[in-house]
Amino acid sequence: MSRITRRKFLGLGALALPAALGANSAALETTSLRVTKLQHGPGPCRFVHFSDFHYRGEDDYAAEVVRTINQLAPNFVCFTGDLVEHARFAPAAFEFIRQIKAPVYGTPGNHDYQSGVPFSDFAEAFAATGGAWLTDRATLLPDFDLELVGFGRRSVHAFTAPQATRQILLMHYPQMANGLGRRFDLILAGHSHGGQVRLPFVGAIVLPKGVRPYELGFYETPGGPLYVNAGIGTYRIPFRWNCRPELTLITI
Repeated sequence: MSRITRRKFLGLGALALPAALGANSAALETTSLRVTKLQHGPGPCRFVHFSDFHYRGEDDYAAEVVRTINQLAPNFVCFTGDLVEHARFAPAAFEFIRQIKAPVYGTPGNHDYQSGVPFSDFAEAFAATGGAWLTDRATLLPDFDLELVGFGRRSVHAFTAPQATRQILLMHYPQMANGLGRRFDLILAGHSHGGQVRLPFVGAIVLPKGVRPYELGFYETPGGPLYVNAGIGTYRIPFRWNCRPELTLITI
C-alpha cells in the first residue's frame, strides 16, 4: 500500500476548500487582481511586472488587467512567460498585449514554447507597444541607464557584457537564479503561480518543477535579488485560494 505524505494530504484538503467555501468564493479569488508594490530603489523608474496569464478567452478579465496596468501609468512593463497554452488563443492574447499603453518587454515560458506559436508573432505584438520580445537577447533603456536581459533556451550562454549601470533579468523559472554565473541588480520570474492554493503557516502545497525554494515574493539569491510573481492566470486547477493574481509595481 502506498503512503501519502503530510504535504500531499494537506494538498488534497486544500483542493477541497473551494468546494467547502462555495464556488463563488473560488471564482472571486481567481480573478481578484491585486497590485503589490516593491521599492527597490529611490526611483524615478516605475514599471509593472506580470506573468503566467495562460489566456483561454477570458475577455472581461483581460480587459481588467489591461485597465489596471494602464491606470498605474508605468514607464514600461515586464512579462515573464506563459502567455498562452494553445495556439488558437494567441491572436486574442496578442491583442490584449497591444492594448497596454507602455512598452512591454517579455520573455517566454514553457507553455509559450509548447504552444507552437511562432515567436515572430510574439515579437510583432510586443514591438507594437514599443517594447520587445527578449529571447536570449537584451535591450537598453538609456533614459534609465538600464538593461533588460531576456532568458531563453541558450540561457547563461547568451549573456554578454553589461551595457548599462543596472541590469534586470527576465526569466520564467525562479530556480535558475542559483546557476547564472553572475549577479543582476534584479531578477524577475514567474512559473510558480505562488502555488495557487496556499495554506496559512504552510505556504504552497503543490509547485511545478524549477521553483523551490523561490515560490512567491522577494528573495536574495546567488544571482541577485529575485522577485517571483504569483501570475494572473491559472493552470491545471482553475481556481486560487489565499493566493490572489498579482501585478507587481516596482520602483527602481
